[in-house]
Amino acid sequence: MRLHEYQAKRLFSEAGIQTPASGLASTVEEAVEAAESIGYPVAIKAQVHVGGRGKAGGIKLADTAQEAREAAGEIIGMDLKGYTVDRVLVEAAVDFVTELYVGVTMDRGAGKPVAMVSTKGGVDIEEVAESDPDAIAREHVDPAHGLHPYQARKAVYDAGVEREFAGDVAAILSTLYDLWDETDGSDAEINPVMITDDGAVVAADAVFNVDDDALFRQSEIAQLEGETSGDDLESMASEYGFDYVRLDGNVGIIGNGAGLVMTTLDLVDYYGGAPANFLDIGGGAKAGRVRNALEVVFADENVDSVVFNIFGGITRGDEVARGINDALEAFDEIPNPVTVRLAGTNSVEGMEILNTELVTVEETLEAAVQRAVADAEEVAQ
Repeated sequence: MRLHEYQAKRLFSEAGIQTPASGLASTVEEAVEAAESIGYPVAIKAQVHVGGRGKAGGIKLADTAQEAREAAGEIIGMDLKGYTVDRVLVEAAVDFVTELYVGVTMDRGAGKPVAMVSTKGGVDIEEVAESDPDAIAREHVDPAHGLHPYQARKAVYDAGVEREFAGDVAAILSTLYDLWDETDGSDAEINPVMITDDGAVVAADAVFNVDDDALFRQSEIAQLEGETSGDDLESMASEYGFDYVRLDGNVGIIGNGAGLVMTTLDLVDYYGGAPANFLDIGGGAKAGRVRNALEVVFADENVDSVVFNIFGGITRGDEVARGINDALEAFDEIPNPVTVRLAGTNSVEGMEILNTELVTVEETLEAAVQRAVADAEEVAQ
């Protein structure tokens, strides 16, 4: 479960992490009222689950009521990477001298939580990890004992944070870890942590995700679930009972089993494509469920091609093939090229059932992914 920035900052503030004064608005007038109450300058920030909001026009600064009105008018209702913005966070702009990054997640390779600090805040931390991994200081944590104070200090010092701010940054990292641990978090990050010219250390952004399987014991956070999606496709997928994550690419992906879908995502990336989603139809999927999966993927305007990767165990290849045929035959015009790879139970029967006038059939996963990537490139041109 992904929290919006305003929800995550509320958690941070309650835990003792300093955040800018702010207000939530769903109309232009509400945004202006919030800005007037906070005092200028303010930042007006789209509340959608995408990265790079600033570059995409989803974050604007305003120094006057007129600028706030114009900024809110441009952002509210805009389509931001496929998400419709229906709310903005209006918050006091932070006059900073330094930007840092702090984060907590699970290092699955090490089998332990990891706390991270970097002086390269305010930029895509994934790019930093790839181009300059030594710029991120890491401390692995024994979950039985939690993040020791000395570990938080060590991460801060290893990252090269200035000594005069090191104690405050270490305190933020410790608080963030404790919050992550207590609320069954999966990912938590503040990017950037801003240090102001008067020495204040402020969480200027907030990302916080909670393990869905733990929501039964996180009742207060679970109550926020209805507010968190902000995306019609994710809501649709949730209603159908799919495990679905929307991504930024243009190759739609449908598979049966999380590992199979992840493998397909990796191959799409390997062959030069960009995945548009993760969608797991699960085991034993009948024709109707397959039709629903196609409905979700086709509804994403960013999708230029679709690849099915089905390995039959409980799921039978002939059932999947009928579902694909039924779904595609319902369209007057198929919106995107579809490539199918079937293997396992009744896959031969499924290949014979598939309407090859509507889909491209490939015998191997590699060939199917390469075809889907090529189709997406051709459609996008």
